[in-house]
Amino acid sequence: MQTTLTHIGTATMLVEFGGLTFLTDPVFDSAPAEYVSGPVVLRSTTEPAIAASDLPSFDAVLLSHDEHPDNLDAAGRRLLEGKPVITTESGAGRLGGQAVGLAPWASRTLTVGGASVIITATPAHHGPAGDVVGFILQVPGEETALYISGDTTYESDLDRIGEEFSIGVAVLHLGAAKFAILGDQMISMDSANAAKFTISLGTSTVVPIHFSSWEHFTETEDEIAASFASAGLTDRLKWLTPGVPRVLDARPLGAR
Repeated sequence: MQTTLTHIGTATMLVEFGGLTFLTDPVFDSAPAEYVSGPVVLRSTTEPAIAASDLPSFDAVLLSHDEHPDNLDAAGRRLLEGKPVITTESGAGRLGGQAVGLAPWASRTLTVGGASVIITATPAHHGPAGDVVGFILQVPGEETALYISGDTTYESDLDRIGEEFSIGVAVLHLGAAKFAILGDQMISMDSANAAKFTISLGTSTVVPIHFSSWEHFTETEDEIAASFASAGLTDRLKWLTPGVPRVLDARPLGAR
């Protein structure tokens, strides 16, 4: 299934799939910026590659969670108005409007202008940071799916994804995010576990995002590349250049 991804920054992308265009985790505030949340301070370092005012038309928003400014900031919130938003159950309650909450493994079909995409929520594990979901996208009648992990570490329940779905492209939120108040606990996936997860997913194509533009990320592109090389998986990595669309036509391993 052909997919076009345009990385805008952190976990923000335009995703063209099945005839629809999705915006993920919209973050469009000017940078650098600082956000204080209780004992934690988040600092952004890089401007989005595309300004909110320059975005093309999109059909819906896939929002992994609404409570953190590196996944949804003030400028991003304005983009939710009048759009279907697929997110967590608790997030839908906070956002209102056209927000729809999905529990992990629940599905909803979105149809716009004759094109339909099935959206299935997947579990995500973001430490003590609240509810998060990932997303699997499928076109009705097509087997190959797109997976977007959301902010998560790799836990055993995620192995169900590769067991039940044929993942062509997996977009993984990485960066090994840490905060001093949590000690060594990671609240997003590190590259070593991302390599293990890639094998579990059975996908030929992994797109890393969510590892730059904020101070709380502890792994860069170099660490990600090294971990995948060590696992013999370098050929599965596909990198995005911010602001530049990339077309991927990938299939699960073993598919014809």
